[in-house]
Amino acid sequence: MHADSLGFIFLNTVLANNFVLAMFLGLCPFLGVSGKLNTAIPMGIATGFVMLVSSISAYAVNLVLVALDIEFLRLIAYIAIIASAVQLVEMTLKKYSPALFRSLGIFLPLITTNCAILGLALFQTFKDYNFAQSVSYALGAGTGFTLAIALMAGLREKLALSKLPSITQGAALSLMLGGLLSLSFMGFAGLGST
Repeated sequence: MHADSLGFIFLNTVLANNFVLAMFLGLCPFLGVSGKLNTAIPMGIATGFVMLVSSISAYAVNLVLVALDIEFLRLIAYIAIIASAVQLVEMTLKKYSPALFRSLGIFLPLITTNCAILGLALFQTFKDYNFAQSVSYALGAGTGFTLAIALMAGLREKLALSKLPSITQGAALSLMLGGLLSLSFMGFAGLGST
């Protein structure tokens, strides 16, 4: 698979360069919302949707900023795009799924400050991806985020049923699980290299 192909970009972003488990971006919702699968998966999907909308919008805004020679406004423009996308998700969830809206709590508006989303917009700009590559990159990042948070939630649900020493419960266990998941995803680092 060629390094510029859409499949390679997608697969590489999901596994080898997973935003959460390899780049350590977006750890707040990863640790905060991964207590149960029924909240982790919708949070991953919501974050993935915001990533996709932000990626497409950032691509278009970057074209305008480059054409007007005002690239220095890139960061503030991307932040405004992300905040708008989160508002869209928040209003939609509040209207169509109030129970999920309440269960996600404070973590839903905090998608705005999720560094993985801003990182996605900045990385795709600096990698000089075209539109199709940007969409593939965003879909891979969203899928990777959802995969990571779902794996973490599944592990935490299983371990909640186990007898563990008190010293390893709570935040300590979450951090240990996150570290082990990260190590397992680091095994994909050589994927696709020649």
